[in-house]
Amino acid sequence: MQRTVEQAVGAVWRIESARIVAGVARLVRDIGLAEELAGDALVAALEHWPAAGIPDNPGAWLMRTAKNAAFDHLRREKSYREKCLQIGHDLAAQEAHIVPDFVDGLDAARNDVVKDDLLRLMFTSCHPLLSTEARVALTLKLLGGLSTGDIARAFLVPEPTIAQRIVRAKRTLGQARVPFELPAPEQLAERLGSVLEVVYLVFNEGYTATSGGDWMRPVLMEEALRLGRMLAELAPREPEAQGLAALMELQASRAAARVDRAGRPVLLLDQDRARWDGVLVRRGLAALARAELLGEPGPYVLQAAIAACHARARTAGETDWTRIAALYGALARINPSPVVELNRAVAVGMAEGPAAGLALVDALAAGGALERYQWLPSVRGDLLEKLGRRAEAGAEFARAAQMASNAREKELLEARARANGVA
Repeated sequence: MQRTVEQAVGAVWRIESARIVAGVARLVRDIGLAEELAGDALVAALEHWPAAGIPDNPGAWLMRTAKNAAFDHLRREKSYREKCLQIGHDLAAQEAHIVPDFVDGLDAARNDVVKDDLLRLMFTSCHPLLSTEARVALTLKLLGGLSTGDIARAFLVPEPTIAQRIVRAKRTLGQARVPFELPAPEQLAERLGSVLEVVYLVFNEGYTATSGGDWMRPVLMEEALRLGRMLAELAPREPEAQGLAALMELQASRAAARVDRAGRPVLLLDQDRARWDGVLVRRGLAALARAELLGEPGPYVLQAAIAACHARARTAGETDWTRIAALYGALARINPSPVVELNRAVAVGMAEGPAAGLALVDALAAGGALERYQWLPSVRGDLLEKLGRRAEAGAEFARAAQMASNAREKELLEARARANGVA
């Protein structure tokens, strides 16, 4: 019985923890304290449910218990009356508050407090005041429902390191008196960009791990998908939120085909597309369609459109590389970066021939911006191989392998170097 209850508590907590922390944070205006009180409710469940039985609505039980603890805490504060008056004022104002345009669709009556609280929690945990590493750790802890140990294992860093990041992040927010609220209209673009960046960073680390012995880290990919879906639901009128959700759904659809049975990477053009997840493809295309109706495409919408070109091609040979190259060109205009240009060079090489792609890559190499980026020599090696310049190609793959920190990636690049005559 105890084991069954513990499993039930864990399952409920995984689903409800973000909502509970967000709901309590609205009362106490302190994320660290809200997390502690939510944790106390979890402990109470573990103590009471074995004897009393699992409630009909366990999530509501946890929320009620955590909020009761919050009110107990407020009663112990000297400023209890003032805080209660402020809370009452805030709750009354919330019903009449006209939220910013991008959350206007949270519901027609604008009284969905749960969604509003979750959005506040997401914006607070991804506050630009925090370092990128701290935002990632805090977001996964508060909104992803992962334990500190889970996050540490996913990123292959010591658990104390993650714990310190989370503690410092909460301390920083508290010392800066960062309010638990939606950002002002003039701050929306920057703050939303921070949220999207964190979610996509988590996804990318899951999709292609930067280090370690595995090509992918499914836990991180799944958490990012969950966060992206949540954000898309909370901000239905924001095209970039819909675009990021679309991009991640479409990329995640390839997961089963990206490695062979031995866990070795399988490149995109070599993947068995029958193994791509059709449900995720349909979800991604639907999210992209919604995004494209909302206004001018931003970086995530354009990247999702590129992923959609691959998803719509039944075989690698049917891929519309001309459109992909054009989309990368559009992306480079609004979000210029050497990595975008490298990807455009790949697409140009596929659409116009390897010589055209190589010219773009050589120009990038001359600029020096990607000097330590292993995919530059890897792409150059691929184009040289297609041109029949195998000795040069092998040297490029060997150079890329030396830069790689992921074991599977290194193995792949070394194999390509050997295939072109470089030991």
